[in-house]
Amino acid sequence: MKTKLFVYSAIVSSLLTISACSQNQLSSQKTEVLSSMNNVTINYPTTKKGTVVNEYFGTKVADPYRWLEDDMSDETAQWVKAQNKTTYGYLDNIPYRDQIKKRLSNLLDYEKVGMPFIEGDYSYFYKNDGLQNQYVLYRQKDGQEPEVFLDPNTFSDDGTVSLSQIEFSEDGSLAAYFISEGGSDWRKAMIIDTKTKKVLEEPLIDIKFSGISWVGNQGFYYASYDKPKGSELSAKTDQHKLYFHKLGTPQSSDTLVFGGTPEEKHRYVGSAISDDNKYLFIYAMVSTSGNKLFVKDITKPNAPLVSIVDNTKSDTEVVSVKGDTLFLVTNLDAPNKRVIKTSIANPTPENWVDVIAENKNVLSVSKAGNYMFAQYIKDATSKIEQYDFNGNKVRDITLPEVGTAGGFSGKKSQKNVYYSFSNQKTPSTIFKLDIESGDSSVHMKSKVNFDSDDFVSKQIFYTSKDGTKVPMIITHKKGITLDGTNPTILYGYGGFNVSLLPQFSSTRAAWLELGGIYAVANLRGGGEYGKKWHDAGTQQKKQNVFDDFIAAAEYLVAEKYTASNKLAVMGGSNGGLLVGAVITQRPELFQVALPAVGVLDMLRYHTFTSGAGWAYDYGTSEDNKNMFNYLLGYSPVHNVKSGVNYPATMVTTGDHDDRVVPAHSFKFAAELQAKHTGKNPTLIRIETDAGHGAGTPISKTIDQYADIFGFTLHNMGVKTLN
Repeated sequence: MKTKLFVYSAIVSSLLTISACSQNQLSSQKTEVLSSMNNVTINYPTTKKGTVVNEYFGTKVADPYRWLEDDMSDETAQWVKAQNKTTYGYLDNIPYRDQIKKRLSNLLDYEKVGMPFIEGDYSYFYKNDGLQNQYVLYRQKDGQEPEVFLDPNTFSDDGTVSLSQIEFSEDGSLAAYFISEGGSDWRKAMIIDTKTKKVLEEPLIDIKFSGISWVGNQGFYYASYDKPKGSELSAKTDQHKLYFHKLGTPQSSDTLVFGGTPEEKHRYVGSAISDDNKYLFIYAMVSTSGNKLFVKDITKPNAPLVSIVDNTKSDTEVVSVKGDTLFLVTNLDAPNKRVIKTSIANPTPENWVDVIAENKNVLSVSKAGNYMFAQYIKDATSKIEQYDFNGNKVRDITLPEVGTAGGFSGKKSQKNVYYSFSNQKTPSTIFKLDIESGDSSVHMKSKVNFDSDDFVSKQIFYTSKDGTKVPMIITHKKGITLDGTNPTILYGYGGFNVSLLPQFSSTRAAWLELGGIYAVANLRGGGEYGKKWHDAGTQQKKQNVFDDFIAAAEYLVAEKYTASNKLAVMGGSNGGLLVGAVITQRPELFQVALPAVGVLDMLRYHTFTSGAGWAYDYGTSEDNKNMFNYLLGYSPVHNVKSGVNYPATMVTTGDHDDRVVPAHSFKFAAELQAKHTGKNPTLIRIETDAGHGAGTPISKTIDQYADIFGFTLHNMGVKTLN
């Protein structure tokens, strides 16, 4: 079974009532604010205010910066240009910005090698020689030198075109790979002969949020939306559809397999094929949590589509097919997940039998050889167990220390499987596991120039507002004094069942080497403790997430790791919402705020591209009056107040982000600049030819983190670096 990673996107129709909008031309008038740290006058471009007003359940809400949602307008482009000029003018005055950039470059300039995976007669792996913008895909046969298979650095001159995914046919003779341009979620698919590396046909275009499921060498299944009218970045993408592409035929003749019926919308659709190419499995979702699951025997003409799970109240995924026995991993009646088996002839839940029962730790499953690997999350760290398909535990996989392990995935024929291990202070090591004996050996150690022995990383549990115990991992140099003077970044996410497990990052290592503390809080809304933990941070319980984050900050201050004037809060996407919410609720608690690609307008998020699919976590402003009032109560764009001294804030986004559209960040920055009182800068840094983050060239990553760390330290009053 080649199980695919299923990603999500969608939109629902807006029910907002919008009044006519009269917009003035972009003004050249400047608002002057004196930065508290360097006495440099910041000249903010004046952002005009329109007259748009929306009405929700009888309440009128002004939306003065609605015009910034138009990413196709020259007026918005000029605003972006003016804001970047202001931001980079400020950043250019940070005296040690280039010094930080050099440290980042040194830490990232080492050979980085990924886990091998077997396709056909070759072992494939990704490698970056040091500062290459994109990782190169290599392959090798036993005893032979590796050769370059695909080099995404040749796709564009500036590294902004990336290789986002590749899948091979079962025998490894064919491959289809996706490329992303400028960070966009829209993809092109290239189909190649792996022996000659030649492209076999015209690229498939306009593919979004899709896997690739090969059927022998005949063709493959993929998913996409109809191309929207208007802006590719922000216009609605409605129903996701599954297609079959037969090799040698034009994309226009691809067969619609599932989706597209007006009576039932499925916003995200995915597929998987059994190893014997007999069964097609289709996943259908209306939101980011919960899926229907169907199976079809594709060896029989006109075979029916059989429902396995007919509702979206649980998450269920195929693990493997053994003959006519189907193995699934599910959280149906098991919030922490379990593995079950059932007959494909009678696959519905009443016929399920446990193979690996649910326990107190959250489960995910991979397979290699004739075994399953149960990858558990235990208090936000990894615990790995090996099982046979009868549910007998074979062994525990011993890990080097407390941290995060990943991998353990391979073909049935493999005798060895690879996995990686790291934590916040320990660079990643790749291990090779003998599947039968359980013996592990080091395959590849990290070559990063970072001495983890100089640092300490520990997990603590703190108490949130309602008494809930929340884990947090705190990492710093050994021997620091807990006197409240340490520059500290507190990072969080808290949503969409995403688990933040301890992993090494070269950019984070640079912060640690600069003497900073890095703390990661495992907030409710994430997946660290299963579905109950996730649900405790959704919709009208979303405030729990913000309370957890605020309590983490208060803990760091109370225990004298830092003080409010040395504390930065950081998060991206849903984590950007987190940052926006906590600084509007507790502005005095933080010195610096770093919201990245954030969901910041909670009344309108669902009207753009993939937004409506996030409603499981957020609800929408059109659901009911209570949900509208709840969203209005914390929506960052709507809770910036005049006369408040907000933290020094640098909003970051990408101009090609078509997942969380940059208008969120534009409007939040405009509100801060118009209403903030005090000497702290409120800036926005808009990366060009960049999207939500995936595929970002290393050169842009270095520049971005040099700016982030420089801005942070500068606004904490740090004058010089060691």
